[in-house]
Amino acid sequence: MEKVRIGKLVNTHGLKGEVRIISDFEYKDKVFVNGNHLYIDNEELTINSYRIHKSFDMVTFKEYDYINDVLKFKGKNVYASREELNLKKEELLIEDYLNLKCIYNNKEIGYISDVITGSNRLFLINGKYIPFNEKFIEKVDIDKKEIHLKNLEGLI
Repeated sequence: MEKVRIGKLVNTHGLKGEVRIISDFEYKDKVFVNGNHLYIDNEELTINSYRIHKSFDMVTFKEYDYINDVLKFKGKNVYASREELNLKKEELLIEDYLNLKCIYNNKEIGYISDVITGSNRLFLINGKYIPFNEKFIEKVDIDKKEIHLKNLEGLI
C-alpha cells in the first residue's frame, strides 16, 4: 500500500478526541470521508467525523473518543492510502511530479527536483523556479514520466 502525506496533526480540540489537521492536500474531498482511513505513526485510524474550522480540518476517529488518547499524535504527519483515494489517472498528486523529465520546445531541459507548495506553487528545475500552473504546463505523460512545458521565455 502506498501512503501519501496529507498534512500534519497540529493539536487537539475539545475533550472528545477531536484533532486539528493542517493540510494543503488538493483532494481533501476524497480523503476526509467518514469510514476512510488515515495513518499516523503506522497506526491505522478510521475517520468518524469531519468538519472544517477556520483553516483546519477537524477529525474524530472511531478508535479514540477522549483527548488523552489522541495527544500522542500531536505534531505528527498524517497519511492516507493512495488506493483508498480512488484518483483518476489524470488526478496527480504533488509527489507524482517529482523526477519527471521536463520537455520544452521538444528539448529536454532537466528534471523536477522539488515542488514548492503554498499560495504560489512552483517547480524546481535545474535550480530555477517555474510556476506550477496550467499556463506553463502543456501536458503531463505519467507513463513516459515526462512533463511538456510552454511559455517559458525569460524564465529559463
